[in-house]
Amino acid sequence: MALSIPLSGAALRAGALEVVVLGGHLLLYPTGVCQEKIPAAPRATRPPATRPPVLLLHGFTDNRSVFVLLRRALGADGLRHVEAYNYSPFTRDLRVTARHLARRVDELRERTGQDRVDLVGHSLGGLVGRYYVQRLGGDARVRTLVTLGTPHSGTRVAPFLNALPLVRQMRPGSEVLAELAEPAPGCATRCVAFWSEFDAVMSPVGTARIEHPDLRVENVQVKGIGHLALPAHPTVIAAVRLALDGAAPTAVATAAPTTAPTTVATAAPIAALPGAGASSVA
Repeated sequence: MALSIPLSGAALRAGALEVVVLGGHLLLYPTGVCQEKIPAAPRATRPPATRPPVLLLHGFTDNRSVFVLLRRALGADGLRHVEAYNYSPFTRDLRVTARHLARRVDELRERTGQDRVDLVGHSLGGLVGRYYVQRLGGDARVRTLVTLGTPHSGTRVAPFLNALPLVRQMRPGSEVLAELAEPAPGCATRCVAFWSEFDAVMSPVGTARIEHPDLRVENVQVKGIGHLALPAHPTVIAAVRLALDGAAPTAVATAAPTTAPTTVATAAPIAALPGAGASSVA
């Protein structure tokens, strides 16, 4: 059930939280510029992971540092191996990045001995993961795709960035989005799309939902937070863990996948980001 917060108050809280998250992320950003070192094999000090490994995909102009809290939470119990993938900040075509992702997924599968992986993508990263799943045969290798604030139907925000080829691919009616709208019969990957009414990067906000008749989709509405907070807020992180565990991230489990929105009430504070205080969206 959603929290009953007046719209103006909720918007102010969401905006304040975005500022807090942005400040923390700016401090962490330099730590994620370089591609992380890939281990030759999972660490022998822990028992073998029993769940599919997770690969995290960052958004436009970002890097793996955006996932510092999510990564820690997903790997805390030792049941899953978690890595983050930095794609080139100079990429001009997300389809090229999706092909690079395909090679990284195959390498991760071979190294961990798992047949399938889970992908979690923030913003553009979710679109890269979806293109791989739908258009490059990735559904045979990806069990679950989780997207956080991803412009699945295109976003009209920041029109002054239209000169950038990658931004044009995220616009409504682009060639890439037209490809993703094509039939995808038998797609085996389960898709979970988180979206928020205060996501200022999504225009309109509903564009972060996946609407496709051939996909197994669960659209999860997040209340009271914005775009930057999606991969960092503890309640969303808990819901992502639940989704990767195979359950619907809602209070009431559904019998079958649905494209109807569900709601995550975001009431927990963020206190783990550098520079963050007791800011809350409650």
